[in-house]
Amino acid sequence: MQELIEIFNKNKSDIENFIKESMSNIGDIKSKSTDNYAHLFKVFPSLELIYFADKSTYNQTSSNIYKDKVSTKVMGRNRRYLIDKVEFDNDIIAFTKPYVSSATGQTCLTAIVKLEDSFCFLDFNLTSLLKRLGFLEINHGFNFLNKSFYMVVSTLMIVLALFTIFYSLYDFINSFIHHQISIEHIFKPIVALTLGLAIFDLAKTLLEQEVLFKSYSSTDKSEYKVLTKFMITIIIALLIESLLVVFKIAINDYSQMINALYLIIGVGVIIVSLSVFIYITKKIDIKK
Repeated sequence: MQELIEIFNKNKSDIENFIKESMSNIGDIKSKSTDNYAHLFKVFPSLELIYFADKSTYNQTSSNIYKDKVSTKVMGRNRRYLIDKVEFDNDIIAFTKPYVSSATGQTCLTAIVKLEDSFCFLDFNLTSLLKRLGFLEINHGFNFLNKSFYMVVSTLMIVLALFTIFYSLYDFINSFIHHQISIEHIFKPIVALTLGLAIFDLAKTLLEQEVLFKSYSSTDKSEYKVLTKFMITIIIALLIESLLVVFKIAINDYSQMINALYLIIGVGVIIVSLSVFIYITKKIDIKK
């Protein structure tokens, strides 16, 4: 949704002018009611919902009129919350900010038209509207292939993450049963669980960003968040592994302690590098 809003904000005036000009060419809206506003849905393919509210009480006086159905469930609902959020400024049409519609569950933009005795609300699907005006380009064939690939890879990553977690638990329980508990047998499952969590979190993020909601914004910052979150999880796993190495060397052979130091220094370098990366990206965002 954030990406759609960013694209909308960049082209807000063009989008609103397009709707205003199209509405002025249509004429009286209520005269189109004979066929449940089929003409309006034909003129605006991105239009998904039409309804009316009384001008004095702000209560909905009509059914929810969709392209292929009519719903009477919301008649009488007060729509003042939408009116209060817009300014007409000597115009008969005003626009809300993009929001998620409770009627359709999709991100929409509502155009409110001031009539003689009522307000007309027209909900436009934001994705369809941006595509129609050329602000959002989606190749459906490639998009399907892309989503399918990410779906398969993410699913396999989740399966492997679960396998890693359950195997670490199995290994720990097996060691406990055979009375082979040691520092190593305790720390190894913790490392495996941490890595399993990191893999699962990465797979979940891929599903959210590339399958459930595909990002098309060229200024999208979600990649930075994914990398940062993943690196923090990996750093935690490496720190736990470093601690395990220190314990093992301290018990068995102090002469190898330098190797533990190298590992800790390496993790420290990764932490410093990640800190610099976060600082630089935040500085770039502030300048923008």
